[in-house]
Amino acid sequence: MTTTTVRIPAGWPATEERARTVQDELRGRVVLDEPGPPPGTGRVTGVDVAYDDARDVVVAAAVVLDAATLDVVAESTAVGQVPFPYVPGLLAFREVPAVMAALEALPCAPGLVVCDGYGLAHPRRFGLASHLGVLTGLPTIGVAKNPFTFTHEEPGAPRGSSSPLLAGEEEVGRALRTQAGIKPVFVSVGHRVSLETACAHTLHLAPRFRLPETTRHADALCRRALKATTA
Repeated sequence: MTTTTVRIPAGWPATEERARTVQDELRGRVVLDEPGPPPGTGRVTGVDVAYDDARDVVVAAAVVLDAATLDVVAESTAVGQVPFPYVPGLLAFREVPAVMAALEALPCAPGLVVCDGYGLAHPRRFGLASHLGVLTGLPTIGVAKNPFTFTHEEPGAPRGSSSPLLAGEEEVGRALRTQAGIKPVFVSVGHRVSLETACAHTLHLAPRFRLPETTRHADALCRRALKATTA
């Protein structure tokens, strides 16, 4: 496994006003008219972050799986200082530099990237998955544990059941039942993937548990890496 140090990109926003301006500029570059790679083909990569608030440290992990077998192919981590304050709706500005550093440290192409969070299912329609996708050019999706500020009807109990995740009448994602009788996850498009494909990937990546294997591996790795920074 490779561990790298995060370098904050030149000109990275330091204020809420600047961050919102950057969001507005980048949001227009999101690609919504590509289906994305077929589920079960190529590679798929999970990314996640962990924080040590007392030391102002963020650790990102990227774990590459073979999409057909779900075996781990490669993994990397990145460690750095948190580059932006906590502001709801602007969390990507805290996480993107570390996640990009972890992705760049991988020894192979990541393929589809699965974020533990949101894409279009975001108050400004530009969550972490969209932000990361636009900056890297990679196909990305968001798979979140809760519906954030959006509404949905409960999907049917069987695995694979889904219902629209709504902002008023606008569908911004899907509530998707990955395991029968277990509460759903919340899938949204990030960049260069359709919502149907995003849901199909999520089901394929969650054969036994509620969360995708990509998220489970990346979450465990970034927690181990964060613990190692205090050793």
